Formats: sequence, C-alpha cells, structure tokens
Amino acid sequence: MTEQQKKTLLLVDDDQDIRQLLCDALSQKGYKVLEAEDSTQMWSHLEAEPVDLILMDLYLREEDGLSLAREVRERFVMPIMMLTGKGDETDRILGLELAADDYMMKPFNLRELTARIHALLRRSYHAPVVTSNTINQDHDCLRFGSWTLDLTARLLHDPNGKLVTLTLGEFSLLEVLARHPDRIFSREQLIEQSRGLETEVFDRTVDVLILRLRRKIESNPKTPEFIKTQRGLGYFFQGPVRMN
Repeated sequence: MTEQQKKTLLLVDDDQDIRQLLCDALSQKGYKVLEAEDSTQMWSHLEAEPVDLILMDLYLREEDGLSLAREVRERFVMPIMMLTGKGDETDRILGLELAADDYMMKPFNLRELTARIHALLRRSYHAPVVTSNTINQDHDCLRFGSWTLDLTARLLHDPNGKLVTLTLGEFSLLEVLARHPDRIFSREQLIEQSRGLETEVFDRTVDVLILRLRRKIESNPKTPEFIKTQRGLGYFFQGPVRMN
C-alpha cells in the first residue's frame, strides 16, 4: 500500500502509553497514525491534512472529550470513535448523543478495535468540499417539506439551502425513514436497515439518534412534523416525500 492509499487516523489521548500502543498496532495494520495529547495538537493536525477517522479518549485530563467531539462534528464529517475506561452505559449514550459513531471500552481487544475501525471506514463517506449550497440536479434526492436529502452526495440541505452536518448513523437512519414514508419501523428494523448502525448497537442508540435528528430537522423537536413516534411500535416518517 502506498503512502497515498493509507487511511489516516488521528489518535487524541493524553496517556502516552496508550498512544504508543495504538500507534504501533495500527501502523502495523497499514494505517497512518497521527498523535495528539490535547485539543491544540488535535486542531493542528486537522487543519494541516485530511483525516479519515478520529479515535478520542472520552476522559482527557485537562479537557472534556465529549465537548471536543461535538466541536469536531460541527466542522467535519469523518467518523469518531470514543474510547473510555469507565463502564457506565450513560457515558456511551452521551457519547453517541453528542457526536460519536462508535464507542469502545478500555482495556480493549486490539483485534476488535481494528475490526471496528475498518468497519467505520468502510461505511464512511467524504463529503465533497462545498463551494456553494447549490444541489447538483443529477443527484438522487429526497425532498420533504422544504428540506433536501441528497442521497448521492450524502448531504442534507435545510430550507434555506444551508448544509446540515449529519453523522454516519444519523444520515443512515434518516435515509431509511425518508425512503419509506408513513411506514412504521421497530427499533430492531431500523438497526437492521441502517448502514451506519452495524456495530453493537442497542435500542437506546436508536432513541438517541432520533433525538439528534429531531433537533436538527424539526422546528419543534417536542412536537415533530416529520419523525413521529408510534407508541409501543417504533418510529415512522410522516410524508409526503418526493424523489428528485
């Protein structure tokens, strides 16, 4: 594999031993690994070169990993995997709610970690550098209300044409719902059909992603216009939805 073909991972962890371990292991798997022990180094790397995936410690000594992940998510679309040594499920839910695409507990099995990195990269996409808010008319799009979900570029445009950043899981879930307006999906069916939700998800993950999507596309998330709850059954997307 040439240097140009290598996927670039950015490891954000203030534990030097962990960074050394992961750098060695992931480099042996053919990845280019950049290291950052704090947000200053992280932003420096992100501004200097393209990064394909971020591995971020949830509990940095001087900074909040969740806040950093949320800041990254506002500007970039690469997958984010959160790493933490604490086992509280609430932490995992918070990580997913704020920005993460996957989550692993320390100590972790390196084979499982690399497999899940590979899975995230396989599902990931790179949104093109957008110089305008114009939607390519040749793209396959779903339109609901005044929103446009560009399936080809995997981008969401709000009623004013502005781009709205979605994580992999958010986009996949919205695509499944919008492709099948007025059909009720159980949480299990949404997990099964969403490409962004392949790794070790649980029912609560779907609820969190629905919450995140409502915050982004609904004028009032508490009384949603598009993503509706069918009590006891699951969720459905209220049409109409137009194709192109």
